[in-house]
Amino acid sequence: MTTDAASPPADPNADSKVDPKQDKRLFLVDGSSFIFRAFFAVRHLSTADGLPTNAVFGFAQMMKKLVKDFAPTHIAVVFDTAEPTFRHKIYDQYKANRDEPPEDLKPQFDLIRQLVDAFAWKRLQDGGYEADDIIGTLSDRAVAEGYEVVIVSSDKDLCQLLGPHVRMLDTMKDKWTGPDDLGERFGGGPERVVDVLALAGDTSDNIPGIPGVGEKTAVKLLDQFGSLEGVFEHADEIKGKLGEKVRDNIESARLSRRLVEIKRDMKLDLTLDDLIASEPNWHELTELLTKLEMVKLLDDLDPGDAMAHVESAISRDHYELVLDAEKLDRVVGEMKKAGAFAVDLETTSLDATQAEMVGVCLCADDGRDTAYYIPVRHSYLGVPKQLSVDQVREKLGPILADPKIKKVGQNIKYDWTVFLTHDFVMHGVAFDTMLASYVVESEMSHGMDALSLRYLNHKPIAYSEMTGTGRNQKSFAEVPVEDALLYAAEDAHVTRELWKILEAKVEDGGYHDLYYDIELPLVEVLTKMETTGVLLDVDLFKTLSKEAAKKLADLEKQIHAEAGKEFNLNSPKQLGEILFDKLGLPSGRKTKTGYSTNVAVLERLADQHPVPRLMLEYRAFHKLKSTYIDALPQMINPKTGRLHTNYNQTIAATGRLSSQDPNLQNIPIRTPEGRRIREAFIAPEGRLLLSADYSQVELRIMAHLAGDKALIEAFHQGDDIHRTTAAQVFGVQPEDVTPEMRRNSKAINFGIIYGMSAFRLGQDLEIGTKKAQEFIDTYFDRFSGVKKFIDATIKEAHEKGYVTTMMGRRRNIPELRAKDRATVGFGERIAVNTPMQGTAADIIKMAMIKLHHRIEDEKLPMTMLLQVHDELVFEVDKKFVDEGAALVKKEMEGVVDLRVPLTVETSHGRNWSEAH
Repeated sequence: MTTDAASPPADPNADSKVDPKQDKRLFLVDGSSFIFRAFFAVRHLSTADGLPTNAVFGFAQMMKKLVKDFAPTHIAVVFDTAEPTFRHKIYDQYKANRDEPPEDLKPQFDLIRQLVDAFAWKRLQDGGYEADDIIGTLSDRAVAEGYEVVIVSSDKDLCQLLGPHVRMLDTMKDKWTGPDDLGERFGGGPERVVDVLALAGDTSDNIPGIPGVGEKTAVKLLDQFGSLEGVFEHADEIKGKLGEKVRDNIESARLSRRLVEIKRDMKLDLTLDDLIASEPNWHELTELLTKLEMVKLLDDLDPGDAMAHVESAISRDHYELVLDAEKLDRVVGEMKKAGAFAVDLETTSLDATQAEMVGVCLCADDGRDTAYYIPVRHSYLGVPKQLSVDQVREKLGPILADPKIKKVGQNIKYDWTVFLTHDFVMHGVAFDTMLASYVVESEMSHGMDALSLRYLNHKPIAYSEMTGTGRNQKSFAEVPVEDALLYAAEDAHVTRELWKILEAKVEDGGYHDLYYDIELPLVEVLTKMETTGVLLDVDLFKTLSKEAAKKLADLEKQIHAEAGKEFNLNSPKQLGEILFDKLGLPSGRKTKTGYSTNVAVLERLADQHPVPRLMLEYRAFHKLKSTYIDALPQMINPKTGRLHTNYNQTIAATGRLSSQDPNLQNIPIRTPEGRRIREAFIAPEGRLLLSADYSQVELRIMAHLAGDKALIEAFHQGDDIHRTTAAQVFGVQPEDVTPEMRRNSKAINFGIIYGMSAFRLGQDLEIGTKKAQEFIDTYFDRFSGVKKFIDATIKEAHEKGYVTTMMGRRRNIPELRAKDRATVGFGERIAVNTPMQGTAADIIKMAMIKLHHRIEDEKLPMTMLLQVHDELVFEVDKKFVDEGAALVKKEMEGVVDLRVPLTVETSHGRNWSEAH
């Protein structure tokens, strides 16, 4: 028996199922069952770096519900183990039909156990028994000692444990089940459950029961003959085939009863006092939920109270409003004298290019707890007289523009952009706390609330406390200035305190060059790009919308014709009925609403019938139309007449930039229709768009890092690297490489970078796992330096727990410390991929900084507009386009010295499609 951790508060008073006055309450959570339910209930959720978290999130929501809605005095979470139990000794086929857990679920098992431990809930498991047996034993023991018991599960097997003091709670459905609720399903109380399941069996656990007997038939038999043994004694009276099946399978049913009956007398080396609920470990919980990007759960759990005894670095006692010019003069003087200050803006929108300034927050680097809020656009009945934006610009503008006075912010790119749109000039940006957190610990959350909890033991006032939520949410401009003062001034104060801590972490961790030479200078570059925006051809978008609508209508007619019936193409339930019930195609997993019809299912069926193939095309067009063709013109800024994206530096753990609102990095370009969207990104009159794209940059970085002679030589000779690889792998001359060989070689080249398994490669190339493994083995034989590099990288990652890029960007890989092989394998793929992908991200960032300064310093007639993966897009005066292309190519290719040449391909045109 293994046990871990202790536990926190809770209280079952829901719908009077449990006595709310009962002060001895034991909650027993069926952990293993809940993991799978959460995994399938919450779909497609992961952290920014791709770690799947849907099951963890669902599990965390269940835990939160128990904490918030109840208050168990005692609690335990019980898990199964992978070891055989006594049931396997009774029947070696027990659970033999169980599939391996889904790949996306495997890395989450250990995270959920960490979550339980952070909540300080007792964690129980036993190698010889199942979770049900531990639950049964503890349930009986607790009732005997006067406890009310709540079993948190929906597992029908556990219904046999219910009684006057034992209830079952399904937190996903908010459903309580007691002994009186079993009659409709089992024809009796808890004592009837085992007999029903013995007759009916259980396909999920491979319990045989009696073939052909389901639960309803089992209930009828038991109603007629009273008990399982009664059924056997009167088996000769049961007529027809049912009687034959019962008579032929009596021993099978008796065996099944032994398998489904829960053991309730285990020898557990603990007392109920060991299950007493205790306070969560807030530090561990904060760290874990921050890492998993679930910080909002902390607000829901209200850790502020739990942390009240911890000394905070923040005092709100010296925050001051600035409502007149005389006081503003004094405040500006303090900032100037200090030589550095934290700045934060309150606005009306998250879109920095459209946000109106509501107020300015300042906190000088002078060691005091004083912070100021300068309201400029609050609007509500009774609002005091405020300074105007023009007055603030006149007074504050000079020190903002002074490069000698340091400015510090949390996500200062946002504030910088808002300042620019309000005609403020800002120089001297010295630090960004969000960026510093990202550089120091990329896998953590970098929001102010998370950073404040982590480093200052302080929970800031929530934005929702100021504005409300949902339909009743108001603009920050409607918040009374006295209330806004505490929230806004605190932002600047917290930012200043975080600055000192994170500045030291940047230096102590060896991140100085990465932070001050790449990440921080990039803020100015991105600010300029975001405020500039890109021009769209709205008329072309209208044409594309009409064409897409016609295409969708045509596809709908074709699908209906092939299906032989009209149905709603956007209804997965109706599509499933067509594919699997009407057309008889082989089905896969069923969901609560019907058959699964996701992309993977349709791709599997595409060569078996026209409907799934046409549905894939329909869905692609539908997404294209809704996400880009119809949406992008609606996002044009009415002030500028341009489309403005937001570049995020702190999402991807590899260092890559991400684009959002809108995401311009995911426009599909492999289809003609996707490429036509790029035609609608245009240059204004007298200018052209210039595209500059790194060629195979990650493969070149791999050749450099691996030092593989064959790859290095191929790149120096300017060979087609995929053709060269194909020649090596397939043992032919380069001129004899077929298109199929080159395609397979390209998949191998990039598969090596991303740690692709033979199984995945075999699926992608449709050649099977065995053949794919042969390709990989041959590749490593020919390019042995790559194999040595990969092995060395994985070995070093296991030793250190992290990997780095050429520029010193570190990525911690906690998955390498996991106990299960699937999670470790995931971590090893991260270890291999990050040095290449992260270095590529660093290289293009360095190129952007160099190009930005050349354009600004030399006042060149060109503007950097977009960054999409390994491509930069510029607007250039027509007369300067050739010179501009040469300049961009030279700077991008010369940004770093590698053992192989960096190659940049440039082209230009009237629109992005022509330029690319």
